[in-house]
Amino acid sequence: MGNEESIAGDQTGILAQDPYVWYRAFMMEYPSGLQTLHEFKALLGLQGLNQKANEHVDQVYNTFDTNKDGYIDFVEFIAAVNLMVQGKIEQKLKWYFKMCDSDGNGSIDKKELRNIFVAVQALNGQHTMNPEEFVNLVLQKADVNNDGELTLEEFINGMEKDRDLLEIVSKSFDLSNVLKIICNGKHQDLVREAETLTEKI
Repeated sequence: MGNEESIAGDQTGILAQDPYVWYRAFMMEYPSGLQTLHEFKALLGLQGLNQKANEHVDQVYNTFDTNKDGYIDFVEFIAAVNLMVQGKIEQKLKWYFKMCDSDGNGSIDKKELRNIFVAVQALNGQHTMNPEEFVNLVLQKADVNNDGELTLEEFINGMEKDRDLLEIVSKSFDLSNVLKIICNGKHQDLVREAETLTEKI
């Protein structure tokens, strides 16, 4: 689909670390090899959210927890990082769709789309546009049968046909700020320590 690099933004440096360094850093932070939802929220400074905001963040966390055991292990963590940074557009769109489809019924309604948009904006600490404007724009351009819901096929086709819409959705669901916190926040010292250990081996 051509212009994938502009959509990836400046995330490419995030994976510059050797996978072993990432593994050491993850295991130093989470010795059990598992990150809990509470730890995910603590890492991103998301304690004390109201019930609705908590539900939205839980939904984002659950998309990383691919085996649905209630934890993010290193494989799930690195897979999520790879998808966000290096994934092909269609893979990212499928992930965005899964993230939005909170009830798992195979379609996204207006409420689901709005909720996840608000959650990702909160995670990023930014507001790219008004939630209602975003939802109306996506449905207007992608909901071909006008039933107020999007199937995966409608969602992907809508993005493929409209590059401007794809750019808006990609920026709105971009979690690179989350990755930067993981890379440069608490994990910065751990990555440095892991690099030092790697050099000694």
